[in-house]
Amino acid sequence: MEKWKLLDSKYIIKRPWATLRMDKLQMPNGNIKDEYYVLEYPTWVNMVGFTTDQKVLFVKQYRHGAGEILVELPAGVVEPGEEPAQGARREMLEETGYAFQSIEKICALYANPATSGNITHTYLLKGGSKVQEQDLDDSEDIEVIVMSIEQAREYLLANKIGQALHSAALFYTFQKLGLL
Repeated sequence: MEKWKLLDSKYIIKRPWATLRMDKLQMPNGNIKDEYYVLEYPTWVNMVGFTTDQKVLFVKQYRHGAGEILVELPAGVVEPGEEPAQGARREMLEETGYAFQSIEKICALYANPATSGNITHTYLLKGGSKVQEQDLDDSEDIEVIVMSIEQAREYLLANKIGQALHSAALFYTFQKLGLL
């Protein structure tokens, strides 16, 4: 198997939260794809945070793309020049007000590698304590939810975590910890 050859590339739109690129590609069999669209997003992080008393942190927020209020894991964008683990600690502190004693990478996944190239890193954070109030962006309205491990497992298995990468993050983490 071979990679496709990039013949040309141009941006259709390039904005902070919407970047669309059109590539012209040649496939290994010689076929030409004149218009192959790729969405560009920054690197993301998802965090599964366990507090010092073994509770799991979630957030609830409105997601306009889905038109729904969803329960999710704390998550966010890795800033330019920032390592993903640093971004995970920062985002967790900003969204929840919790700081953690340890951090461990669980997995890295693509949301949709057919049409976007960004990767999402999942981290397990342990030993969390609330150290400050939330420090939210002006576009964020986030409610912190603290669940027991059993409640979190029930939410996951009942398909109440609507964000696919967050469900995968929980499955990987719970499997690693022997909680499934």
